[in-house]
Amino acid sequence: MPAPRISGVLETALYVDDMARAVAFYRDVVGLKLMVGEGDPRFAAFDAGPSSVLLVFRRGGTLADIELPGGRIPAHDGSGPMHFALRIADGDYEAWRRHLEEVGVAITAEMVWPQGGRSLYFADPDGHVVELATPGIWANDPLRNS
Repeated sequence: MPAPRISGVLETALYVDDMARAVAFYRDVVGLKLMVGEGDPRFAAFDAGPSSVLLVFRRGGTLADIELPGGRIPAHDGSGPMHFALRIADGDYEAWRRHLEEVGVAITAEMVWPQGGRSLYFADPDGHVVELATPGIWANDPLRNS
C-alpha cells in the first residue's frame, strides 16, 4: 500500500546559540514576522510565508521530551551549519541583494539554475546557510514558468 499524500513542508527548524540574536536577525534583517516566542530563551516561531513556519530553538534547549496539555513533543536538537531556502519573487531578487548589502550581510554565493531560477546565499549569525530563491529551481514548483 503506498503512503498517503504529503501536502508540503510545514516547519523548518534551526538550532542557535543565542536566541535574542537569532530573533533579531530573522525579524529585523530577513523581515519574518515573529508569531510566538518574544523574549523566550528557548524557542521562537516565524511566519515564513503561506503555510510555512521557521522554528528557532536554542541549541541544547530541547534535549528532553516536553509534556503539554495537548500531548508530548519528542526531544530534538541539531548541530553544525544547516541550510534552508526562502521563496522570493523573481522581481525582488535585486532588491534583496541591495537590502543585504545595506544591512551589512555578505552574500556568500549566487546561483543561476539551468531551469531558470536564481539564488542568493548568505549566513545567519550561527553560520546557517540561508538561500533566497526565485521560482524555477525545482520541476515541481507551480510558479516555475510564471
